This record gives sequence, structure tokens and C-alpha cells, in this order.
Amino acid sequence: MKIITSIEQHDFRPSVATIGFFDGMHCGHRFLVHQVTTLAQERGLESLLISFDRHPRQVMQADYRPQLLSPFREKCLLLEQSEADHAVLLHFDLAMSSLSAYEFMRDVLLKQLHVRVLLIGYDHHFGHGACDTFEDYVRYGQELGIEVVQSCEYQNQGLHVSSSAIRKALLSGDLDFATQALQRYYSLCGTVVHGFHIGSALGFPTANVSVDSEEKLIPADGVYAVWVDLSDGSSYPGMLNIGNRPTMDNGTQTTIEVHLLAFSGSLYGQQLTVRFVKYLRSEQRFANKGELVTQLQKDRIQVEQLLKR
Repeated sequence: MKIITSIEQHDFRPSVATIGFFDGMHCGHRFLVHQVTTLAQERGLESLLISFDRHPRQVMQADYRPQLLSPFREKCLLLEQSEADHAVLLHFDLAMSSLSAYEFMRDVLLKQLHVRVLLIGYDHHFGHGACDTFEDYVRYGQELGIEVVQSCEYQNQGLHVSSSAIRKALLSGDLDFATQALQRYYSLCGTVVHGFHIGSALGFPTANVSVDSEEKLIPADGVYAVWVDLSDGSSYPGMLNIGNRPTMDNGTQTTIEVHLLAFSGSLYGQQLTVRFVKYLRSEQRFANKGELVTQLQKDRIQVEQLLKR
């Protein structure tokens, strides 16, 4: 797989392509990609995924701040792991946003990317206003010499998968759905920074994680069982809290703190990846530190049972 970010510097060969933002690269996306690669092999063409370097709403709404499952760098890594031959990340700007579906198919898909077959997701729309129908795309394609094909909808025991549904699940603590839809644990990457140093005093030293991307969606406040992958390749089970530590009256700032089980040493300044396995409970205010420690001990036992190898 080759990621292409500058279309002027690449010689595109005739291809079967599909268009999408591919946030999270979930199982529905992979099902679509498999259809693209299968059709490309049947036609003797290359397979091409077409996406964008930013969320279109960021261009249309200056104050829009996306909450993404996979910001730019992470999306590139996920696309690289797909079975397609190439993925192109188009620079989305006001000029591109003003293109009608017909103009986009003519000026970008045909003239620049040399798309011969366009596989359209069952619920996907593109072009200014996103008001064209599948029948419109077929008609445009017939005029331009692009065959337009409707993709099959992903079906798995009635599971409806979309990026928005996964975001909603993560924001409500439904990690089971998110994990099933992503076919992997949802993860955050970040750097360990100094915090309030309260965990050590309670017997639960924590790493305060500053997430790498401001666009990355942070799951619901609460306590989680997680795996923590360190930069040296080691992994540790952990208990993680997202919230503002109400028992300690530390204000309203949300922090992400993780206690690594069976780990000793300093993590300050290190990069780590947190993989969310199970939502344990909501964040609570306890009457005193003693009650908090008692609950943390229960949380640790639960994490040990969930993540034992």
C-alpha cells in the first residue's frame, strides 16, 4: 500500500476506486475496501482509496473541531494496513468544496486520478451540497466513461456500523460495540506529563497522559481496564481514569490518568499507547480518601481478572 498526498507527483494508472473519509477504518470500511480490491482484480485494474487530509466540515465551518476516531497520522497508518494498492489523500479546500459531483468526477476522478470504475458506498454522497443520488452518479459516469457500481452494505448479525455510531458508543461507555465495530481496541496515543502527584500518595501512582492530537475523540468520563503499550515494546495491564477527580476537588479540568499494574519506574516524557478494553464504572465523588482507596483496590482486582494472561 502506498499513501499518496501529492497527486501532481504521482502517475496514476487506471483503477477501481471508492471515496470516503475512512475515520477509524472500521469493519464496514474494510468490507468496502475488499469489494474494491476484488473488483479491481476481476477487471485487471489497480485498487485506489480516495480520502481527504481534513474533515470537510473544517473547511466549511471555521469553528468546527472534529472529534475523530483516527486523526491524520493514525488514519494513514490504518490505510497502509488495508489490502488496496494505493490510497490518495486529497487536499480539501474551498475550491474542492465548491465542485459539484459531476465536476469532481470529471476534473478529479477522471482527469487526475484515472478512475475507470467507481464503487460507491451504499449510503455515501459527495459533491457540493451532497444532494445527488446514485442514479445521478451513474448518469454522470456514463457521460464521462466511468462505470459506477453500488457497493453491498456490511451486514453482521444486524450490526449497523458507522463512524458516528462508534463515536456515540465511546461517549456512552459502550466499549463492547466499539471494539466489535473497529475489530480492535480503541486507542489513544500520548506523552506522559506531570500531574497533581496524588496517585502516589494513595498507593496508586499514575501516568498523566497528554493526547497527541487535539482532534482525537476522548471516551466517556469514567474508569477503564486498559492495556498500556510503552515505547520499548512492553505492555502492561492498567486501570485508567478520565475525569476531574471530584473526590480530590482538583477543579473542572479533565485529565487522563493511568495506573500500570506490575510496573515500577518513571514514565515522564515517554510516549505510550492506551488500548481500551472495558468500561468499569463512572467517575464518583467519595466521602473521603479512604473510601476512594477502597474502591481503587476493587478496581485493581477487577482489572487483574479481566486482563490476566
